[in-house]
Amino acid sequence: MTRPPTAAQRRVIEAADPVTGRLRGTDAQLSALVKRGLAFRHPRPPHDHFLTPAGHRIREAVPDASEAREATRTTEPSAPSTGVFAARVGGEEAAPPSAPARLREVRSAWEGLLELRRMTNPDGAVDRPCGWERTHLVRAAALALEAAGHRPAGGDADGYRVRATPQPEAVAVYAPDAGALAACAATLGRAGWQAGEYTEPRTRARYLLASPRRA
Repeated sequence: MTRPPTAAQRRVIEAADPVTGRLRGTDAQLSALVKRGLAFRHPRPPHDHFLTPAGHRIREAVPDASEAREATRTTEPSAPSTGVFAARVGGEEAAPPSAPARLREVRSAWEGLLELRRMTNPDGAVDRPCGWERTHLVRAAALALEAAGHRPAGGDADGYRVRATPQPEAVAVYAPDAGALAACAATLGRAGWQAGEYTEPRTRARYLLASPRRA
């Protein structure tokens, strides 16, 4: 039976990027996680390390991981200042600037998600969402849109907004006009989502209802 990770390794796992599972740690820590089958090294530059499905299970099995990190690493800064990647869902008060560094982060996150699809989908398909995306619908849909170059709403800029819905496995996507909404639908379709256009009864606003495709 595989030995459980050490306390230091568990902290690295708990601090993994919440969207892609990208890891940050010393070379020794990352290599040890790879040997345990809890992480893999991406084959393309910059050769970042990401959690495997086994690593994700350990991370999600830890209750109140954020509280545990605060108790064990009291000097760790809060999430907004750590540089941890977060897909923009639209409407953030302090949105990151559109800069080459952000574009590289988004591209790396999307490539990591495709690798997670390859590793976790039974047939290794990368054109269909994986289990992680089905349990993180808003962040997964937002990453697909941002990675394709769509502008999220924020500050004085109008753009897409991804929101949770009461329906299982579905998110709502809003855009400033019909053309932008259609473009979002096309992007989500290429990313393996099913998207249909609807009208809110009270506001008459048009929106997409998008769900990850299963086949």
